[in-house]
This record gives sequence, C-alpha cells and structure tokens, in this order.
Amino acid sequence: MRRLLELQQKLLPDLIPVLRERYMLLRSIYHLQPIGRRGLAQAMNTTERILRAEVELLKETGMLTVTAAGMHLSEEGQQVLDDMEPLVGELFGLTDLAEGLQKKLGIPEVIVVQGDADQSPWVKAELGRVGARVLKQVVREGDIVAVTGGTSIASVAHHLTPSASFRNVQFVPARGGLGERVELQANSLAAAMAAKTGATYRLLHVPDRLHPDALQTLLKEPQVQDVLSLLRDTRIVLHGIGDALTMARRRNYSEEELAELAKAGAVSESFGYYFNEAGEIVHRMPTIGLQLEEVHKAETVLSIAGGESKAKAILSFAKQSCQNVLITDEGAARALLSARL
Repeated sequence: MRRLLELQQKLLPDLIPVLRERYMLLRSIYHLQPIGRRGLAQAMNTTERILRAEVELLKETGMLTVTAAGMHLSEEGQQVLDDMEPLVGELFGLTDLAEGLQKKLGIPEVIVVQGDADQSPWVKAELGRVGARVLKQVVREGDIVAVTGGTSIASVAHHLTPSASFRNVQFVPARGGLGERVELQANSLAAAMAAKTGATYRLLHVPDRLHPDALQTLLKEPQVQDVLSLLRDTRIVLHGIGDALTMARRRNYSEEELAELAKAGAVSESFGYYFNEAGEIVHRMPTIGLQLEEVHKAETVLSIAGGESKAKAILSFAKQSCQNVLITDEGAARALLSARL
C-alpha cells in the first residue's frame, strides 16, 4: 500500500492532497450529519466558498444527499469511506506515528486517528468509532468490562452495535458518579453500552469522592460489595485519561487543593489516581471502584485520549505500563513525538 502511494505521489503529485481533503470532508460529514454548509465550514475551520465546489462534486457523484435538515452521506458515500479505511494510515502518515508511539511509550498496540480533538469536534467521534471497533474485536462471551466516564468513553458507547461477541457480557462502572452531566457518568455509560450491544450491566450508586468515614460505611453495603467483586474479575478495562487539574476542578477541588496538586506536579488522572510526569502517584482520592492494582491485573486495558492538550497526560499514564491498546489522535501523537515532551 505504501509503495502504491509513493508511486502515485511521483506520477500524480496533486492526487494525494486531494484524496486527503476529500476523505476529511466525507469523515466530517459522517460524524456531524445532518449538517449544513455553514456548520461544516465552521467545524473544518474553512469557508463556505472553499467548501462549495467540493460539496457540489460529491453531490454530483452520488456520495452526498442534501435535505432540508442538511447534508448526509449516501450509501455510496459510506461505502467509499469504508473502502478508504486501509489507506488512511499511509495517506496521513498515521502508521509511522503509531509505530513511533509504540516505541516511545512501550505500549503493544497504538492506533492514531487523523486530526486533533482540540481543534475538530468530529475527531472525538472518530476516536469513539475506533474504540468501539477494537472493543468488539477483543471482547469474549462472559466478559466483565469495566468502563469509566467522560466524553471519549461516551463516544465509544454511541458507536457500539449489537453483536454475538457481547453475549453474557456485563458492563460495570469503574467508579461512582463524578457529579458532572449524568450522560457522561460511568453508570450511565455502562447502561448505554449494554443497551447498544445486548449485554447486561450493573450500577455503582456511590459518589466519586467520599469522606473516609463514608467510604468505610459504604464498603460494607452488600450491593457495593457485589459490584466490587465483579470489578476484581474484570478482563477488559475501557477508560479515558484526564488532565489532572481539569479533572480536579470537575470534582470541585478547592483552590488550596488545586494548588497542592500543582505543587506536587500532577499532570494526569485516571481511576481516581493523580500522576506526575514520571508516572508516580502524587494523590489518591478516597473513592470506591476499580483500584490501580486491579487495572494491572486486567488482560486488556484500552485507553482512549486525544488532543494535543492531552499529550503530557498520556505520557504520564503510559509509565504505569498497564495499557495494551492506546487510541489517540494525530494532534496528541505529534506532540508526544516532538522534542517538547
């Protein structure tokens, strides 16, 4: 595939840039549909005038349909997008980025999607689409899958579909509630994933951040004990990686606590643990849920995080050496491989 693209680049030097642009256009419409030309221009950081000719061409070739609600991919457009999938890694240099990250981070499998989630809203949807595909590949009948909350994991839930692979699978929240939007909490996402796949789920009705006395009381509850027992048998962990101070603010840490975290050098957060650049634990929340030692015991740990702003957090958590698969984007990958980190 790479040799073919190299030959095309030599013989038709204008072809590769055009392929890239039209792939990005189709992918953006796929994730944002139905969408109007103005909204698409804003999402792609371009102008309606520049988009007009490309949209008309795709419409004429039957890859787009336009209704009063906006543009949609046609069946033919969806097929073209699917057929281009094997080309994308080479077309955007993502294969080289993934290989470079595997070596730098020591993670067995790295998948890099095109774009930067900090810049384009459809990139997070693409992270979710790939995450759903990988989860479907690794899950087995009877598995227990622990899931965290957050927007990246919510995107995975959105892209899951029914499959025989999910027979007798249980989705279990890795943590309690964050106190954020209900649809982004681990409980909600475990239920949504079960509904999408035909699996079952359990809920963990506890706050994410607890006073030590309340923690000990809740640990004695039979329903909590049942869920914790399932988490100890987790084979697959599906989680995001957060920026430390951003996550602490979402958990309503005081200014004094935020200052302490910053002084300790916290850069990443996952499972209620805060890590510094060396991957050392600098703070641990009193919380009920999946513990770090249990994450290390899981057979498959699938991490999803994208955007250049997440690069330091991804690097920090990678030093835990518990991930099997990392799904990230071009923005984070290029920052991770640059001299800055």
